[in-house]
Amino acid sequence: MPVEPPSTRWAFPRVADADDEGLVGIGGDLEPGTVLAAYRSGLFPMPLGGRGPLGWWSPDPRAVLPLDGLRVTRSLRRSCRRYEVRVDTACGEVMAACADPTRPHGWITADVRAAYLRLHRMGWVHSVEAWSLDDGTLAGGLYGVAVGGLFAGESMFHRRTDASKVALVGLVDLLAEGGADGRLLDVQWSTPHLVSLGAVEVPRARYVELVRRAVELPPPPAFAA
Repeated sequence: MPVEPPSTRWAFPRVADADDEGLVGIGGDLEPGTVLAAYRSGLFPMPLGGRGPLGWWSPDPRAVLPLDGLRVTRSLRRSCRRYEVRVDTACGEVMAACADPTRPHGWITADVRAAYLRLHRMGWVHSVEAWSLDDGTLAGGLYGVAVGGLFAGESMFHRRTDASKVALVGLVDLLAEGGADGRLLDVQWSTPHLVSLGAVEVPRARYVELVRRAVELPPPPAFAA
């Protein structure tokens, strides 16, 4: 099971006091206890402007992907047959690919990456990877924070067609194992790409209530060890 860290020394402002962009506060640290307290409160960390001071965010509305709402086209189903989905076999490599500074709108700084790798070693951050069946290479993947029945998706990447989508299909399957009631897949902000895959928006207050319930659930089997 994940190792519970010491509690944070910081107190977060109320999410209801966020500004119009969803910014709740600035500062603090990326200690494990701070980051986990944020997710349990409906917040997530992201530097301002991608590389500026550390911000804590709670957008309204919030984008989530219902586990029974993922849209898998026939083309994507065919793509799923070209990859093997694995969990936590290359989390560092997945994060490195997501943090590639040449990607547009990058926000994963060295400090953010180090913090999430530390949480991975403690059992809280997980990667879902799509490995090519043609040559055995890592073709795409995603990573996020798992707290009970909450999976907060952080970033994804692909090197081959549909590889990140295949990883997402794998993640949804993993979250549905043993029953999906109350489990929550957070994708932060809505984008046309995420909407095309089935993401929907919920009001912040509703999201916070869903998080409160989800984090009290046992984790899916894939993330429990």
